[in-house]
Amino acid sequence: MNYDILAEKIYRIVGPTTNIRHAGNCMTRLRLQLDKVTPEMNASLKAIEGIIGIHTADTELQIILGPGAAEKTASALKALLQRERSAENHESCGIGDGEKLHARIRARNATPFKLLLKKISHIFIPLIPGFIACGLIMGLLNLLLKADPSLGSMAWVKMLSVMGNGIFYGMNLFVGFNAAREFGGSPVLGGILAAIITHPALKDIMLGDEFLMPGRGGIIAVLLVTSFGAWLELRLRKIIPSMLDLLLTPLLTILIAGFAALFILQPVGGMIASAIGNGVTIAIHEGGALTGFLLGGLWLPIVMLGIHQAMTPIHVQLIQEYGVTLLLPILAMAGCGQIGACVAVYFKTRNQFLKKTILSALPVGIMGIGEPLIYGVTLPLGRPFITACIGGAFGGAVQAAFSVGSSAIGISGLPLTTVTNQPFIYLAGILTSYIAGFAITWVAGFDDPEETLKDSTGEKTL
Repeated sequence: MNYDILAEKIYRIVGPTTNIRHAGNCMTRLRLQLDKVTPEMNASLKAIEGIIGIHTADTELQIILGPGAAEKTASALKALLQRERSAENHESCGIGDGEKLHARIRARNATPFKLLLKKISHIFIPLIPGFIACGLIMGLLNLLLKADPSLGSMAWVKMLSVMGNGIFYGMNLFVGFNAAREFGGSPVLGGILAAIITHPALKDIMLGDEFLMPGRGGIIAVLLVTSFGAWLELRLRKIIPSMLDLLLTPLLTILIAGFAALFILQPVGGMIASAIGNGVTIAIHEGGALTGFLLGGLWLPIVMLGIHQAMTPIHVQLIQEYGVTLLLPILAMAGCGQIGACVAVYFKTRNQFLKKTILSALPVGIMGIGEPLIYGVTLPLGRPFITACIGGAFGGAVQAAFSVGSSAIGISGLPLTTVTNQPFIYLAGILTSYIAGFAITWVAGFDDPEETLKDSTGEKTL
């Protein structure tokens, strides 16, 4: 059975895309949420080879295909819907030559490395609310216990500690679930593979002369194991008959990927994770302020290149291994240097629109959201973008010199203070970036625009 052809036949009957609100599947059925279901539609579908039966429940159309076939047809139909909706959007917008050029540029930039970074981003972005919530709980709890250590024995404080550690207790499972989904596999199988290499019973199993280590390799090992598991699952589905797909594919995926994980992938992940942890620790401890200066100064250009997403699993790995990431406070200084630079621009410029742009973007910039200031002020002006980077470099030097670490990710700027291990030093670094960014921008100057600043599309920046 060619499931792409089957999905296309189904789409021709139940389409267009505006009639299909959602496409999903269970073990044996393709389930479509439609705006309109007609008796003619059901009759036409029953005539298609491969469709076992049709069941309609209000606006949900259930197409019975059998185990294995339901999932493969659903995947093919979702891909078809995505292509059709993309084509319809382009047609409705009336793509001109300029838009076609941008589309070609985007396609050319869709390199395997950038696509991998995009997948990594999609794995961790759903976890950020958890990092923020749990990180803030732990940060505030640490401040409370420093003020009064005797509170540590109280039940409500212990409960708060459990809540604060919740994201880290289930981290491998969450990442395994999301990673399998991003790499095209079944999310629950990814979660199971992550659970296997994290299971506490591994410590009782000896291979050779060594006991296995639960959780070895942390997030890095989870990413390796789940990506391999998804790759294996997709290939098994191509060779296993649809009738046996539901039984054999998950079974073989867990058995083969599970043993590969314990014998090969987890040890490799452990070596990579140790190399990353040791490398970051040595670079910051040995390089000190110089390392922080370089990292803080280069972060904004890295963000502009779109490769900053690669840092997320490194932050998570460092938090798992050491309890804090030493990198995040350093990198957060890039945005602080930009605050100082923009304040200098505000006092020097005579352009009223530019002043309004800075005033509107400064509050969110202080809270760690720097894009409005990057694209609305420093980057269009040119020199202030460079001086902002230098300001961030000075703040990064302070953070690295004192080994300031963060117990959470997903926040930056002033809010990050609450989850750092040395909040007063972190604030000193912020102040250093503000002052350095302001002073260097003031001295370096910029070409004050006589007209309203415009972005690359010719529209006013906000």
